[in-house]
Amino acid sequence: MSDTAGQDIRQAEQQSGEDRRKRLRERRQEANRRAERILGHPGSLGTLRERLALLQQAGDVYDLDEPSDMYGDGVVEALEDKVAALLGKEAAAFFPTGTMAQQVALRCWAGRTGDPAVALHPMAHPEVHERHALSQVSGLRTVRLTSEPRLPTADEVRGVEEPFGTLMLELPLRDAGFVLPSWQELTEVVEAARERDAVVHFDGARLWETTVHFGRPLDEIAGLADSVYVSFYKSLDGYAGAALAGPRTLVEEAKVWRHRYGGMMFQQFPTALSALVGLERELPRLPSYVRHAHLVAAALREGFAEAGVPWSAVHPATPHTHQFQVWLPYDPDVVAAAAVRTAEETRTVLFAGGWEARGPGIAATEVSVQAPGLEWTADDVKAAVADFVSRLTAEAGRREPDTGAGS
Repeated sequence: MSDTAGQDIRQAEQQSGEDRRKRLRERRQEANRRAERILGHPGSLGTLRERLALLQQAGDVYDLDEPSDMYGDGVVEALEDKVAALLGKEAAAFFPTGTMAQQVALRCWAGRTGDPAVALHPMAHPEVHERHALSQVSGLRTVRLTSEPRLPTADEVRGVEEPFGTLMLELPLRDAGFVLPSWQELTEVVEAARERDAVVHFDGARLWETTVHFGRPLDEIAGLADSVYVSFYKSLDGYAGAALAGPRTLVEEAKVWRHRYGGMMFQQFPTALSALVGLERELPRLPSYVRHAHLVAAALREGFAEAGVPWSAVHPATPHTHQFQVWLPYDPDVVAAAAVRTAEETRTVLFAGGWEARGPGIAATEVSVQAPGLEWTADDVKAAVADFVSRLTAEAGRREPDTGAGS
């Protein structure tokens, strides 16, 4: 066979695999929408009618007879004031995306410290999910603190061999398993940065749900940092948007850069109202989600052991937030197909997310426990695991495993 013919075959196989995973992803999303029982169901997966229904509660959180917003006044200012108060900061600025909010924050700090270097974890969002925006757009440079799948330690911050102006900590560190340090470890890391005359910025996209793990209120947690970014859709189920909170002078400068980056939108009331609804409805519920995730995680471990799975891992063993990872010793395509088939046939969704390869024959997914999951008992979880494993075993026996990424 010629090299060209071999390449054509490989491209065809790759395309076939991508098409198969796309179809499986569509089936998974439809099964999640039709589920009668599910551990967590992000509102973003709802229909347009369902998402618009969120604003039916807007009258409970803001006077809808007030004039509409224009270029960030009105309801947007009300949201900014509320966030600043919740986080114990002088001021806050609304941004259409977290990527923009953090770029602006880090750029402003670089100007104030005179150092464009940002110390962060290589698994942090800007390094993994933003297409090198810090360097390509904002002229910043990153310094990596550790390769371990956890937040950096104080000694690692002290041991960095080059200066940096800002320490950025993602709380929780999502790609490592939604992990958090202890409160003592966090305070020591912040102090280590201060010793180096660096400012501290929290990537707090999911900071809202860290209060149970730290045993502290939001304003005390956020008070460790000079500035904090929070998201309105990742945990609060809003339409989109983010906020940057910190000293008033920083926030005012950030608003200038927000305009320069194209974030000064004419009207933002639907997103701002959805964020206010999320703060009113979801924020008080998050601690109950986190506590119930402890029960769900333990039941998953027990269920897989009882079902005879060779090994499994729930990471962290006791979740730090209401989200965590599950690892299984199967090809991700096999697990993804079994999970979808289980959801379609039983209308019970144990694993709502996709599965990814974490090594040969190892699949991992993320589990989120939200309001629907509070109804699940430990026995419910173990029964769902047994049902899922029976289909997983059958699926694994039907085809040879491959090493493609899961859907």
